[in-house]
Amino acid sequence: MNKLEVFSGILSNNASLNPDFYNWNRVKIRYCDGASFAGDSMFYNQTTKLYFRGQRIWHAIILDLLPKGLNLANKALLSGCSAGGLATFFHCDNFTRTLPKTATVKCLSDAGFFLDVRDVTLNHTARVFYENLINLQGIGKYLDKNCTSSRYYPHQCFFPQYSLAYIATPYFILNSVYDVYQFHHHLVPPSADLHGYWNHCKIRPTSCTPNQIRILQGFRSQMLRDLTFFYGFSKRGGLYLNSCFAHCQSESQDTWFAPDSPRVNNKTIAEAVGDWYFGRNVTKVVDCPYPCDNTCHNLLS
Repeated sequence: MNKLEVFSGILSNNASLNPDFYNWNRVKIRYCDGASFAGDSMFYNQTTKLYFRGQRIWHAIILDLLPKGLNLANKALLSGCSAGGLATFFHCDNFTRTLPKTATVKCLSDAGFFLDVRDVTLNHTARVFYENLINLQGIGKYLDKNCTSSRYYPHQCFFPQYSLAYIATPYFILNSVYDVYQFHHHLVPPSADLHGYWNHCKIRPTSCTPNQIRILQGFRSQMLRDLTFFYGFSKRGGLYLNSCFAHCQSESQDTWFAPDSPRVNNKTIAEAVGDWYFGRNVTKVVDCPYPCDNTCHNLLS
């Protein structure tokens, strides 16, 4: 909880660094509830009480912002990175309903498209983790009802690949197909690599063995499969999937808009998002597989 936060990338107020959004009112919401502003519960184990109030925090902040000018907005973009990107899936349509009907409201998820993927030992590490989180924070009752009523395992609706189809607001999905967080924690979590077979590959892609590259390409293929419908049929949606080893690219200046920023089809992330938001061009781009993209920064830390 630093007292000062850097506003860079999509939050920059410099026209040369953020040409489409530099003069917007920008708000960064502090994140501390541990579940993407999705829960509302109290945990008590006879000695300790823990309160998880993500939903209440979200609503309190929106209510605070409305009289400060949000209620007069004619353009708005709800964006977030990582857990914040996941939060946009939970709150996008709610955010739209809060604003004037005449406003142009859209949502952007950066590195928030977490996959319901098995790890390298074929265990559902990610699914079990989120299942426990849903139960701890009482998230189940807040998941999209249209989604939960259509699935045998309703808690899967925590994953964007299942809930995306039920979101009405125009959406832009920005993600690396080799998302570093998911690579390190969901695909190859420490529990699935007790002997450190993946250690070098996690630090440097060029150190990956052919079999490890094959597994990473399988992760990419699953992300593409899970976004096939969105790619083909969402007329108002935008998509930017690059092959950089990264996690969060919209709030970092060097990956958002800079002379050496990553590019797909010679387009930076900032240009793609701006074209989509302002309707200048349909933006759905998918990068070629690693290692073909030489514009990547490959931020594996």
